[in-house]
Amino acid sequence: MAELSGFVDHIIYRNQENAYSVLLLIPEGTVEDEDLSGADGITCTGIFPSVSPGLSLTMTGDFVDHKSYGRQFLMKTYREIMPQGREAVKRYLGSGAVRGIGEALAGRIVKKFGADTLRVIEEEPERLSEVKGISPQKARDIADQVNDKKELRDVMIFLGGYGISMSLALRIYQEYGPKTYEIIKSNPYKMAEDIPRVGFRTADDIASKVGIRTDSEYRVECGILYALSEAAAYGHTCLPMEELIFESINLLSVLREDVENGIRNLLISNRLVERSGFLYLISYYRMEERAAAILLGLSQPFDISLAAVETVISDVEKQEDITLDEVQREAVICGAKNGVSILTGGPGTGKTTTIRAMILFFESQGLGVELAAPTGRAAKRMSEATDRPARTIHRLLEVRAAGMDGDNINTAGSMFDRNEDNPIEADVIIIDEMSMVDIFLMYSLLKAIPQGCRLIMVGDENQLPSVGPGNVLSDMIRSGAFSTITLKRIFRQVNTSDIVLAAHRIQAGEIPPLDNDSKEFFIIKRNGAEQIIGVTKELVEKKLPPYVGASSYDIQVLTPTRKGLVGVGRLNSILQQHLNPPTKDKAEYTYGEVIFREGDKVMQIKNDYQLEWEITGKYGIVVDSGTGVFNGDIGIIKRVDNEGQRLTVEYEDQKKVVYPFKNVDELEHAYAVTIHKSQGSEYPAVVIPLLPGAKALMNRNLIYTAITRAKSCVVLVGDPGVFVDMIRTTDQTRRYSTLYDRIAERI
Repeated sequence: MAELSGFVDHIIYRNQENAYSVLLLIPEGTVEDEDLSGADGITCTGIFPSVSPGLSLTMTGDFVDHKSYGRQFLMKTYREIMPQGREAVKRYLGSGAVRGIGEALAGRIVKKFGADTLRVIEEEPERLSEVKGISPQKARDIADQVNDKKELRDVMIFLGGYGISMSLALRIYQEYGPKTYEIIKSNPYKMAEDIPRVGFRTADDIASKVGIRTDSEYRVECGILYALSEAAAYGHTCLPMEELIFESINLLSVLREDVENGIRNLLISNRLVERSGFLYLISYYRMEERAAAILLGLSQPFDISLAAVETVISDVEKQEDITLDEVQREAVICGAKNGVSILTGGPGTGKTTTIRAMILFFESQGLGVELAAPTGRAAKRMSEATDRPARTIHRLLEVRAAGMDGDNINTAGSMFDRNEDNPIEADVIIIDEMSMVDIFLMYSLLKAIPQGCRLIMVGDENQLPSVGPGNVLSDMIRSGAFSTITLKRIFRQVNTSDIVLAAHRIQAGEIPPLDNDSKEFFIIKRNGAEQIIGVTKELVEKKLPPYVGASSYDIQVLTPTRKGLVGVGRLNSILQQHLNPPTKDKAEYTYGEVIFREGDKVMQIKNDYQLEWEITGKYGIVVDSGTGVFNGDIGIIKRVDNEGQRLTVEYEDQKKVVYPFKNVDELEHAYAVTIHKSQGSEYPAVVIPLLPGAKALMNRNLIYTAITRAKSCVVLVGDPGVFVDMIRTTDQTRRYSTLYDRIAERI
């Protein structure tokens, strides 16, 4: 690592949001192994929170050769050196660093006070009015600017002493200002509550450097809340008391007594809720409680004539040239006469036909119908199947960026424009792929549904539960509080998919034929990870694209695990090298051990309601724009801009999103994705690598979900015994969610 000193000639580029800057430094002195003789200036890049032209800096970092911009210095750390001597002070003041002072005025100030100029500005600012052209008010303004810069500089130095990066230090200062010192020294865990993307572990690392005790109340309470937040990442809305205590002890390395005291304090301060031995973050408890109340309030019968419904159904059958069986007819009647109803069933059981019949019935009655699904892919499929416009639930609710800081009840009111005060304008709302809907999205949707509006939820209860916390569809069905119709009959037509037949066999606990007589459902037997990966590469790159009439990027590898020999991480690294290898004309950005390259297939892995997107027309004119990119959205990296520290992703619906490099932790490669992440999607073909794995993951619901993601072709690669064991394994890791209990309390 090299050290470089000099003064800032000018700022080439500056991102006002994160302080990433590109500047030209006039070097002073020498740098080891670098010939700076005759240099007009050195381009330096990095996070510079308080830098301005004319300022003298000493930096540590590395010299690199950028393929587009040449020799650069990548700054890791820096410190400001206040100008010394008359010329240096004059240069600093006249550079524009202090608003209202130009070169001429800077010259008069330095002529008056000499090398003592900066001390006079900081300690005796009123004396500046002795200089012609400076009024007492302007003198105070100049002093305020210099002192503000000094305050920021001092805070950055203070935070840097604890190993805090420049970018994080800037966010801390922006949040707390002069209070930064007090918070860091007394309770750095407050940052985990106040500052987005600062979690418990970051705060804990800072606290250890500050010297805060491991058993301090602040640390224990923050750790307990963090343990519950981590549980939410695994789908839980609560944890049993003993399990939370166990997890907290392991996380914090403290005594059980300390954790019990911390839980007691959090209950007293109303940050936790306890019910029947379960502990909740207050936000998740309130969401389940209020969702139950709204659902039951909407679940009111409609006074309709069954004969009239039957007549319309018959008309629909003639008009659409379809025939509904008895259960499908019952489902249409159920949706017509109930405020809340559920339609569930596996693939090929006629859910789409039933939905179309429902829509036509409601339209015949002059009712306004809104269609929505949790993801863009699912909404597109719903629209194509019904020949009606369908939106994501987020767009139905009119997501907006203002005030977003996470999926919790405190921001739910400000996250969407549609809510109890501005409800959705519809008489009927039909939601598809309900198994994907978590408690946060469900609560947000329910708040925006007006009284008298019918809510019809459609889904496959045998799919995996939502990636987010809760078990909404399953809990509602299990409660028995809402009219539920289950379609079981497979409509066996001449072109009935072998994938559909295999899925139903799996759900019944039967083993589909593995003789490879099918043109849609195959197994390629291989032993060992390397053989499995070799076949997977061949299938995705060469064999399957012409077979199903799609590109390699459309073929999706689905794997049960994130880690391991055939986990997401390893598969993506290997597939990237084959499908999008490095070339001279493809820019790339390295984030930790991951390389993001132009042309890469990537997935958004969290809901980000603040990200802005645009859809542009033929000549680059913006034809639509909005905010919000959501967990599971897949796109292609179109541009990596190392100079501007950002990359652009174009998603499947042509939305273009610019990600500052500091936000790339929201992206991961998507050549391979976990089966969980594939929910609600449909691909021309899927490849499923199979190696023995943890029993908690390798179960029937998982393989059933993977199989049903394919439209034309499924290829299993690996050990047939693993496939058979998954079908026979019905045990799943328990998901703690209590919407069912909240509903039961109110019936």
